[in-house]
Amino acid sequence: ELPERARRRLSERAYQKSVAAILRHNHQQTHIAQQNARNSRNSARAEIQNISNRDLFMLGVSLYWAEGYKRPIILNGKVKTHHPVSLTNSDPGLVKIYLRFLREVCQVPKEKITGEIRVYEHHNEAYLIDFWARTTNITLNRLKTIKNGVSISSQRVRPFNTLPYGTIQIRVNSTQLYHRIMGWIEGLGNILN
Repeated sequence: ELPERARRRLSERAYQKSVAAILRHNHQQTHIAQQNARNSRNSARAEIQNISNRDLFMLGVSLYWAEGYKRPIILNGKVKTHHPVSLTNSDPGLVKIYLRFLREVCQVPKEKITGEIRVYEHHNEAYLIDFWARTTNITLNRLKTIKNGVSISSQRVRPFNTLPYGTIQIRVNSTQLYHRIMGWIEGLGNILN
């Protein structure tokens, strides 16, 4: 029969060893999960090769369907007949693909494409202008900035740095192109029904 003090010490040692073993196991499992994630991403990345014009067409229409401005413009209670093609996003890769769609599929001349960068209070405006000019190949005279504070909902919900590049709105003032893209979207919707 061990004295109470000795039993407590043995119990504490067993507990500490058990916690150490659990932590070691969790660390190993985390390492394995991270390695599996890297392998999956690398394998999936290798599956993407070149994209055809048809792929680019479908990507562009789908991006506009998901992210583009589609609501009619209403002024003084009346629907306006003109409508720009406008897509806003913060992801540089998505913006690059969308611009390829505009330039290669829609044959929009580069001088017809403009960008509007939304700069939030924690951003360096000069950095964002340079970043988006390089990313989009839109000349500086066709890029402008709008300064925005952080919204109350974002202050409470998201960390202030969730948009490291702000957002950019890519715009083409072409009602005809807008209606073509809307027709393509409707066509895709009909195929999928």
